[in-house]
Amino acid sequence: MKKLSFKTLIVLFVLVFSMAALFSACGDTATSDDSSEPTPTAASDASGSTDSTLSGTVSVIGSTSVGPLAEELAQAFEDKNPDVQVDVQAIGSTQGIQAANEGTADIGTSSRELKEEEKAYGLDVKTIAIDGIAVVVHPSNKVKDLTAENIQKIFKGEITNWKDVGGDDKPIQLVIRESGSGTRGAFEELLELEEKQSDGTKKSLVKEEGSIVANKNGEVKTNVSTKENSIGYISMGIVDNTVQAVKVDGVDASVENIKNKTYSLWRPFIMVTKGEPKAPAKAYLDFILSDEGQEIVKKSFISYKAME
Repeated sequence: MKKLSFKTLIVLFVLVFSMAALFSACGDTATSDDSSEPTPTAASDASGSTDSTLSGTVSVIGSTSVGPLAEELAQAFEDKNPDVQVDVQAIGSTQGIQAANEGTADIGTSSRELKEEEKAYGLDVKTIAIDGIAVVVHPSNKVKDLTAENIQKIFKGEITNWKDVGGDDKPIQLVIRESGSGTRGAFEELLELEEKQSDGTKKSLVKEEGSIVANKNGEVKTNVSTKENSIGYISMGIVDNTVQAVKVDGVDASVENIKNKTYSLWRPFIMVTKGEPKAPAKAYLDFILSDEGQEIVKKSFISYKAME
């Protein structure tokens, strides 16, 4: 047998290698041509569904008393749902209820029950917390206890001097909330400081002339803390050592006394919606009513569950 030269061996090797590469390419092409279905991507599964994240904006309008709590709850909710923004505006209970009814807010907040005419709106009402109303005076005031009747007469203007209720001979300065305030509405209703009119509406019996009108609970507290002869009413959740909460009929304004219903001046914090709320708003409400949300409520107020 004739021996192949080195040059011939090289040529044969190149030919064999080239043919092998050609067969391999044809095989890959055939595999590609036979594939008629697209390869699923990481963003979808066989059903075509995608993994969605809660997102959007929730508009909350209403009570200046509920406002700080709604904001604190919103922050905790946003921490868990970073693609949701909760916008809280505290402009008054009446305005919040109207905004929910008119659709200019996803959620309306109120620090009082709905009035009869508001119940006709057909709103869905959820109580999120219970708040006491504290009657507050300057820390230097000698008066530590007032009857509900005395408080009523003071705010009607029938008792105008502290000496008539055990204090110094000094004129009483009233500090009240603006018309439409949920705190004012609840305070007047609880102390029967309203008079029903012939058209079914209610007229306030509180003496407005000479009174200081404040637009927020914090403003009432600031006025009372800086005016020795003043008296006002604020959410119990913001009472601190700058003012003194008086007893009402001998009962301290405390969470425990609201729970056992011996302290009479308390009201609900409510959130209202018109129809089925959109997903982010519903999720926000569900969070507030959850055990986690109610733990936040209990820092300054009373969980709605405590009154059930």
